[in-house]
Amino acid sequence: VYEKPKYSKLLDEYVAADPEAVANALARSYHWTIAPCGNTALNLLGLSTQVTAVWSYISDGPYKTYEWNSTKLEFKHRTNKEITGLSYMTSLVIQALKTLGRSNVTPEVIQMLSEKLTAKDKQACLKEATESTDWVYDTIRQICGGEKVQ
Repeated sequence: VYEKPKYSKLLDEYVAADPEAVANALARSYHWTIAPCGNTALNLLGLSTQVTAVWSYISDGPYKTYEWNSTKLEFKHRTNKEITGLSYMTSLVIQALKTLGRSNVTPEVIQMLSEKLTAKDKQACLKEATESTDWVYDTIRQICGGEKVQ
């Protein structure tokens, strides 16, 4: 993976590589479909303010781990149905909900996700998430304010 380092005038030095950009570059290179999972998904959606030590992604490729400086990227193999054919935002929301767990999805979380998603994202989520587990899809319906898609 090659990256042209970015220079920060504010810090007066080169800044570290963006882990998400590196993950996407690796996925492109190996023809993987990836989606953030675990604390990475929560962080990207603003549901967690903690900086993750390990950037985790599910992928249709093999289990792999990459490290540079103090950053660690982790790819976890999942079946194709969990990520293939899903938009980035749909897979991000599904993984965030799975990380939180059914008992930790509060009305505040539902409200926050509802505000974060655009109308187009909500429409895509309702359509694409039909294959996810029942409680995840029911939560997505609450987030998107939609009825069950047959």
